[in-house]
Amino acid sequence: MSAPPALQIREANAHLAAVHRRAAELETRLLAAERTVRAQAERLARHDQQLRAALDELGRAKDREISALQEQLLSSEAAVRSLQAAVDQRDQMIQQLQPRADLLQDIARRRPPLAGLLAALEEAERLGPLLAGNQGQLLPDGPGPPLSNSTGEEGQDKLQPAVFGTTV
Repeated sequence: MSAPPALQIREANAHLAAVHRRAAELETRLLAAERTVRAQAERLARHDQQLRAALDELGRAKDREISALQEQLLSSEAAVRSLQAAVDQRDQMIQQLQPRADLLQDIARRRPPLAGLLAALEEAERLGPLLAGNQGQLLPDGPGPPLSNSTGEEGQDKLQPAVFGTTV
């Protein structure tokens, strides 16, 4: 067989050189892409680690807040129980004092007539007892004999004078 012509060999060598350059260029780009991917992976790993740390801190903060709120809830429940006990105690006191309040209201409602009665008793006390000469006589407008403070006992010769007084 005959040897290929020199032109074909040069073209083949030029083609091989171009393929070799292209392969070297692609290897360089591949190395650069691998470095870029490795750097991005490292950045993503660091970012993932930072996010995990932040998430862990959020979890701890949430747990602290839940604990504080539980303590506050327990404190509030204790305060409610204390206030409820005070309300129950006051309700009992009201139930105990209600009859007395009703009595005082009844007394207050009856006060004006009692004041009039007391004024009449004071007027009677001011007038004093009847004189000895008038005790046996009938009052001109009265239906019967004058009133006395005798107890009805026999043997009492002398009548006691009527005395009005108040204990208020």
